[in-house]
Amino acid sequence: MKIKKVLVSQPKPTSEKSPYYDIAEKYGVKIDFRPFIKVESLTAREFRQQKVSILDYSAIVFTSRHAIDHFFHLCTELRVTIPETMKYFCVTEAIALYIQKYVQYRKRKIFFGSTGKFDDLLPAIVKHKTEKYLVPMSDVHNDDIKNLLDKNKIQHKEVVMYRTVSNDFQPDEDFDYDMLVFFSPAGVSSLKKNFPNFEQKDIKIGTFGTTTAQAVRDAGLRLDLEAPSLQAPSMTAALDMFIRENNKEK
Repeated sequence: MKIKKVLVSQPKPTSEKSPYYDIAEKYGVKIDFRPFIKVESLTAREFRQQKVSILDYSAIVFTSRHAIDHFFHLCTELRVTIPETMKYFCVTEAIALYIQKYVQYRKRKIFFGSTGKFDDLLPAIVKHKTEKYLVPMSDVHNDDIKNLLDKNKIQHKEVVMYRTVSNDFQPDEDFDYDMLVFFSPAGVSSLKKNFPNFEQKDIKIGTFGTTTAQAVRDAGLRLDLEAPSLQAPSMTAALDMFIRENNKEK
């Protein structure tokens, strides 16, 4: 079956130069963007149940823009004023620059890594070993950061400030696709929640990342495209190759 309509479970690209648009034009395929999941803040009441006082900490570790948004949202909800002396440690410069949305960049002490990996940020944290670190996290996370900070004897506390929930489909929403592309296990869970009687049949499913691929298998679905690979390091490269092969004249 030729692929004519693809649903990508990501927000619509902000740039018109996205490779997705090139694929759509090259193969005459319609590509829609529709997140299956969304991120929301905990309520002030839910946060208080963790018995954490933000002002007990002198430094914040940010691993994503989501973490920044929900940290400052909760501070507003809790009527907590962040002192000028607060330090911020971010895994990338892009995340560090995003803090400007909430505070004046030059007046703050902001540190960031260069690779996006937490290990790369660690030396800056170790240099400021006397700080007490607060790490805002999602409800779904692993212990990698905790283990690294523990290993380096850094005073810290992980705190859940936001969660990933299903971005439910409305009854009148179109769901007539030849292919679905997922980027997280939560997206696969959302598919099952929204369409409990979903039958895959000829619908192709593609994933990015090993955990998402496993989530598809665990859901009893057929995985047709798994990225990244040596031949296709990105989802768009993998999708380009896959559509080209599937849409060949037979």
